[in-house]
Amino acid sequence: MYENCWDVKNCGREKDGVNTSSLGVCPAALSSEYDGRNEGLNGGRYCWKVAGTFCGGEVQGTYADKLMSCVACDFFKQVKVEEGSSFYP
Repeated sequence: MYENCWDVKNCGREKDGVNTSSLGVCPAALSSEYDGRNEGLNGGRYCWKVAGTFCGGEVQGTYADKLMSCVACDFFKQVKVEEGSSFYP
């Protein structure tokens, strides 16, 4: 099974995560519309498409706002390699 962003980034913002009481649950962990995309749970392997994720120590904006930083992200690159031709950008 593939890891979701919160597992790799160890942010603690998944449902019942260690940081949810102070930072809230990440929108990627709640985004059921992307469940199963790139074989992830909710938006966990499609976090670059989810607005309001918490990356690099700050809340990110919309897909258009954060696209360049996401494309440079190690997790994005990892998912792209793991998914190969099945990758949803």
